[in-house]
Amino acid sequence: MWELRSLAFSRAVCAEFLATLLFVFFGLGSALDWPQTQSSVLQIALAFGLAIGTLVQTLGHVSGAHINPAVTVACLVGCHISFLRATFYVAAQILGAVAGAALLHELTPSDIRGNLAINALNNNTTAGQAVTVELFLTLQLVLCIFASTDNRREDNIGSPALSIGFSVALGHLLGIHYTGCSMNPARSLGPAIIVGKFDDHWVFWIGPLVGAILGSLIYNYLLFPHAKSLSERLATLKGKEPDVDWEEREVRRRQSVELHSPQSLPRGSKA
Repeated sequence: MWELRSLAFSRAVCAEFLATLLFVFFGLGSALDWPQTQSSVLQIALAFGLAIGTLVQTLGHVSGAHINPAVTVACLVGCHISFLRATFYVAAQILGAVAGAALLHELTPSDIRGNLAINALNNNTTAGQAVTVELFLTLQLVLCIFASTDNRREDNIGSPALSIGFSVALGHLLGIHYTGCSMNPARSLGPAIIVGKFDDHWVFWIGPLVGAILGSLIYNYLLFPHAKSLSERLATLKGKEPDVDWEEREVRRRQSVELHSPQSLPRGSKA
């Protein structure tokens, strides 16, 4: 429980609340239908993608900028954060989403609000199809997040914020036609609470959460597993305070991996 005594932990939780509030405010705001300027799919996709990219760049160093319960669950499954941190993050994200939707609702004329761009099944999409689409949308997002923020990579990965923003925009370019594109249970819950409409709402929890869990399992345990022992993984999940010895072991382990990695061989040499 050392995290509860940490000022950095409190700041991280506040950052998740603020980031989700801003994300929902700008994202939903871009999808409102104003007279003579109906929102296009491209406009909405860019708005959600730019919002995520901006917030990751702005607050990523404070909390990791999850801004999404599905991403937080994925990090928990990958043993990157503790149960306690995950619980506080999800609570902050939900509260932030509700606050963002409420703020947009109050600042928007009553004849423009509509349903605040809540997620719903569109174009005769069935619940099963919607869940599957949301699963794959979130799967690609989680894979992109882990790959673009993995500090074990030594190749030129570019800007993680930009990569993640593109991933969110990509999901919207497809998902809007099916479900309005959630990929984020908090984004779906916030406006649903404000307008009081929960039709097929379970789709926007099950699909993203299952997709996030699968993405985490694929990346962290199949494609690019961490060289952590079971005890170290459990220590992370329990939120045990890190000690200097553990950090030193991590440094030595990374050096060993780099030493035996094919990428560390001199150019022109063959393994």
